[in-house]
This record gives sequence, C-alpha cells and structure tokens, in this order.
Amino acid sequence: MSLVPVPVTAADRAACSVSDLLARVGDKWSLLVLALLAERPYGFNELDRAVHDLSRRILTRTLRNLERDGLVSRDVRPGKAAGVEYAATALGRSLLGFVVPLGQWALRHEDEIEAARSAYDKASSTRRAVSTLD
Repeated sequence: MSLVPVPVTAADRAACSVSDLLARVGDKWSLLVLALLAERPYGFNELDRAVHDLSRRILTRTLRNLERDGLVSRDVRPGKAAGVEYAATALGRSLLGFVVPLGQWALRHEDEIEAARSAYDKASSTRRAVSTLD
C-alpha cells in the first residue's frame, strides 16, 4: 500500500488531516512556543518577552491555533493578578515526543545536509551560467 495516492489531487490534499497539522508544526513559531509551554505555564506577556522578533499579533494567532488544535490550554486568572496563562496539554507534549527526535536527527546530520546544499547550490549556479550562454 502506498502512503500517497498517485496522482495526488487537490481534493486528496484538502481531505488530508495530516497536511493541516504538519503545516501548523512546520510554521515559524508554533513548535518554539509549544516547547516553551511544555517546560512550564507562561502568561502572555512572559511569552512575548521570552521570544524575540515574534510580534504580539503573531503570538496571539499562534496561541489561538495551538489552542484550537488542542495542543495548548488557556486559563483565565481572575482577581487582582488577572491574566491569561498558557500551558502545553498532554496532546501537545505527546506531539513534542515525535518532533524532538526529528530535531535531534537534523542536528546529527547537519554537516551532511549543509554539504548537500552547498553542492546543489554550486551545481545550480553552474547550470544557470551555462544556460545563459545558450
């Protein structure tokens, strides 16, 4: 059995629930925020200060998407110390259990990946130079 039907249609991609989740964990900020929240709960302002170059608007959107997917919980604190606290859920921590080994694999193979990229870029620039001479 093939993992992917051939040909892959737009309807196949739209019906694939895995694609949506992979897009979430593959975006620029979600895994970083989830990893922080797996360590301990954070208030919004704490998260804002903890991650440089992440705008408050994008942080808000990232937290909402993670909460929607059930990876993060949002707890409103009433009273004098009112605020919102975010934490990784059990589901979110279980996702990190799969993602962390991928990151470890990437670190172990960093030199090989960089060498392959350099070789590709060099060959690609040579191909472009030759094609402009044609």
